[in-house]
Amino acid sequence: MTSVKNGIPLWWLAIAATLTPLITIHATFAVSVLEGHISWCIPYWDSCTSISRTGRYGTSYFIFKGTMLPAAILGVLFWTLNGRWLQQLGATSRGRLWIPWLGFVACTSLAFYTLALGHEGDGFNLTRRIGVVLYFSLTFIAQLLISSALKGHPRWRSNGRRLLWLCELILAVGILSVILTAVVPEVYSQIDDAFEWVLAFLINLHAIWVAVLWKQSHFRARLWAE
Repeated sequence: MTSVKNGIPLWWLAIAATLTPLITIHATFAVSVLEGHISWCIPYWDSCTSISRTGRYGTSYFIFKGTMLPAAILGVLFWTLNGRWLQQLGATSRGRLWIPWLGFVACTSLAFYTLALGHEGDGFNLTRRIGVVLYFSLTFIAQLLISSALKGHPRWRSNGRRLLWLCELILAVGILSVILTAVVPEVYSQIDDAFEWVLAFLINLHAIWVAVLWKQSHFRARLWAE
């Protein structure tokens, strides 16, 4: 049997794929504040600015595009390898086969959203809206499938259960935003940006957790020649 010490650790790729978008939105927020494009606030509860606005102006425009596009590529690799990882663990649920495809469409949507950011026009606005909706919704479904697959594995059952709890929290936040939109649209329009920040944080938190599990399970790649 091949030693777990052989091969290239892949958890660092997962960490890069998950932390890059999270760090980017906070970096562009800080730069936009410093350059005077937005006012200082705590967007998670002040709901003072959208994530999109942090990357529309000045230096932040180039930072956002220069990091989010590579993040989308890393995301495609992350989701593709998640399918392989679950297979190697023996967590062979039927939904596992959908995870790479859901991740691919989600990250492609993120790339289109990033390219459209900062441009005016109905077409660009529509592209951004579709990109955001597909990225969040498909990423959530992929994370739900991973969590469910892990819950059915004897060794990783407890982690799968906790990840499902996190998915339930993400779903609850999403449902609450829909309810507020329908019931009190005037109120929700004042706090919708905070919901966006919270959802982005929770989704990235789930991905970081999965990256840690990659490390704990010694998920590695091998290169060889004959």
